[in-house]
Amino acid sequence: MELNVLDPFGDYATEGYLRNKYREKDLSILGHLETMAFEDHVHEAEEFLRGQPSVQYPQITETHRILFESVSPWAGQDRLENAPHLAIGRGGYKTLFSHPAAIRQAVDHALILAGDAEYLLTHPGEVFGYFAHAHPFLEGNGRTILTVFNELTRRSGFHIRWEGIDKSQFPDSLTKELLDPGKHMDTLVAPYVQKVPLSGLESERQLTLNFNRETD
Repeated sequence: MELNVLDPFGDYATEGYLRNKYREKDLSILGHLETMAFEDHVHEAEEFLRGQPSVQYPQITETHRILFESVSPWAGQDRLENAPHLAIGRGGYKTLFSHPAAIRQAVDHALILAGDAEYLLTHPGEVFGYFAHAHPFLEGNGRTILTVFNELTRRSGFHIRWEGIDKSQFPDSLTKELLDPGKHMDTLVAPYVQKVPLSGLESERQLTLNFNRETD
């Protein structure tokens, strides 16, 4: 097995990276497959969310299933279900993301903040950071969070002009936010808040697709 390859299922050699349906081990190829899955199913995921009376944890896991079921047989399962003892780190930091046992608590905290329309409007980057900290899934967190976050801002009467954000600054700002919540992402995101909600699914979807293509 390649060094430093995440293998929570213990079957990388036969089933590929994270047991994907293509049994693919090349992460660049798998990344393209995930991008294609997202682009093919984001319309379905958005319509699903818009049809829900509220957005809670089950809606988030279902969004992940809709987006990535064509690639990952475990899509819609969180890390507590499929990797309960695995802590996820990044860049040498071992506590950027919640432990599997704390995922639900982390998401619920973010949802409580997002449920306050005024707080979400004035602290969009902070709330996004709390969702990112939850990191519910082994793969596909960014696209799932972004899709859900767009729906939450829509319900609060505004949207984020994601395409205007400097994509080179996004990863570093998010890492700083995860280490020091409430101090970094608002500075990056708040200037791109538009208080008038987008008129239709297609325009919002295009902004999301463009942002994901440029940060993939």
